[in-house]
Order: sequence, then C-alpha cells, then structure tokens
Amino acid sequence: MNTPAIGSDPRLRAALRRLDLRIVHRLDGLLHGEHLGLRLGPGSEAAEARLYQPGEDDVRHMDWAVTARTDTPHVRDVVADRELESWTLLDLSPSMDFGTGLRSKRDVAVGALVATNLLTQRVGDRFGAHFLHQGRVRRWPARSGKEALLSLLATVAAAPQGDVRTPDESRATLADAVTDLVRTRRRRGLRVVISDFLDTPAFGGEVPWERSLRQLGSRHQVLVVEVVDPRELDVPEVGDVALRDPTTGQVRDVRLTRAVRERYRRAAMAQREAVRGALRRCGVHHLVLRTDRDWVLDTARFVIHQRRTAHHMARHTPGVPR
Repeated sequence: MNTPAIGSDPRLRAALRRLDLRIVHRLDGLLHGEHLGLRLGPGSEAAEARLYQPGEDDVRHMDWAVTARTDTPHVRDVVADRELESWTLLDLSPSMDFGTGLRSKRDVAVGALVATNLLTQRVGDRFGAHFLHQGRVRRWPARSGKEALLSLLATVAAAPQGDVRTPDESRATLADAVTDLVRTRRRRGLRVVISDFLDTPAFGGEVPWERSLRQLGSRHQVLVVEVVDPRELDVPEVGDVALRDPTTGQVRDVRLTRAVRERYRRAAMAQREAVRGALRRCGVHHLVLRTDRDWVLDTARFVIHQRRTAHHMARHTPGVPR
C-alpha cells in the first residue's frame, strides 16, 4: 500500500492532525491518573520478572531470587527487551464501509487504530500495520513518533473504498491476514486485530480465523477490536427492500416482515455469540466498539478496567513481584 506525501496536501495533514489531537485530548482526560499504556497484563512494567520459557529465554537472564522464592524458574527482562513492536491488523474489507449510526465502521476502525497506536507510543513501542484491503494483505513498516502516525493515517485515508473483483481463490480472507501476521511478525509484542468478523458462521461450523488467532495469542499479547453497526443486529419492518452484498456486489430483493426480522435477529445474535466464544477460546482481550456509541469513551473504559484487573491480579498472585 503506497503512502502519499502528506506534506504536499495541507488539507489532509490538517484533518489528520485534528483527528489525532481530538483523540489524544479525550484519552488524556478520560485516563487521567490511570496507567496509560495499552499493555494489559501484569508484566507491563520495565524490568519485571516473568516465567522462564524453555528454548526461548536466555538462562543468563535468570532471576535467581524470584526463582528461589517461588520454586518456579523466572527471568528478568532487560530494558532492551521491553522495546517491543506493536502491530495492528486493520480489516478494510467492503463490509467495513457500512454504517447507519453516527459514523461508518471504517471510521470507528481507523479511530481504534489511532487510539491503540497513541497508547503504545506512550511506552516507547514502534508500531506497524497490516491491511486487509481489496482481497490482498498489504503491509506498513514499523516506525515510531507522531510523524509516522500521521503517515499511517494518510495511507489509510488514501485507500479506496469499495472492492476490486478478483477470483475467489486468489482473495485473501481475515484468516489469511492473521496467518500472515503470525508468520511475518515474530518479535514479541502487542498485536491488535480490528474487524467486524462478518465471515463468522452464525449457526455452528468452523470459525475460519480461530486457529490463526490462537497461534497469534500463543506468542503475543492480543487485543481484538470488534466493530459493530446496530443495523447488523436488527432490521426494521419496512417491507420490500433491495439488499446488496458488499463483497460480491449481488443485489437481492427482500421483504422485511416481522417474521424475517425475528429470524434475522436470531441469526445476528448467534453470529455475535460465535465471535465471542471463539475469542474466549483464543484467550485474547476483546473490545466491542459500535458506530452508534462514543467509541473513545468505550476504549478508555476498557483500558481502565483492564489495568485495574491486571493490578488486582498482581497483588493477589503469590510469587508475582509488586
């Protein structure tokens, strides 16, 4: 995905800075007095001891004092090991262009991308991104700093909406995109996956992205941001309408009656539950953002809750250094 020269377009640069500053100021106010980093687990403090991983950790970093106290091998990360890379997978599939609330799902997803990268900047991480766009996985290299974030936003802003028709066998899916992230970004750190997960079967069947996401979570800390529009959960009884599939472009005439509405609601609820269940099995953190809600406020509440939960667990877990 090519990056436009944002310096050559003052209007784009000004718009991106307004978005950046608005999110920064609101998060600063909402998270005032809280730990602002997005690392959600108790192992997010510099030079903290953690469990020894055979075959991965250097025995020269063994923390013998904690190991003796807990009877379990621990290592202590050096400062250089804490300079991690955060990678975000942003789903820009055609379904993300939909929105009937205050904004589109794509707008909320881009906002979540900005917020997570702003929070990781506070702890010094470099951040990079993968995009699922028009049936292809595109990559943006890891960088740090405000100018890098503006460049990333410009890249997303320049990505055309809609879809380019390609043969089904050559189109990348969300599962393919997560697998690509697992394969190409092996250095430990935070991984953020932002999608609407609309390819999840509603009534049973294998969840296509679950296996790859579980692999991602086995090595990294993973935050999944699920973006939802209220019209995907319920439809009005308005009679005859033409519905278009954003991926295939197919249009179908449907009569929205009370019975159809009820069937739709049951299927939508089953699909959302399938998403929640798969994410629970993957052991990842799950944040739901809606197009009809204040997504910045919901993000801040999520971060505060996760940090407080992590600190509570650290205080009440024997052998974990305070």
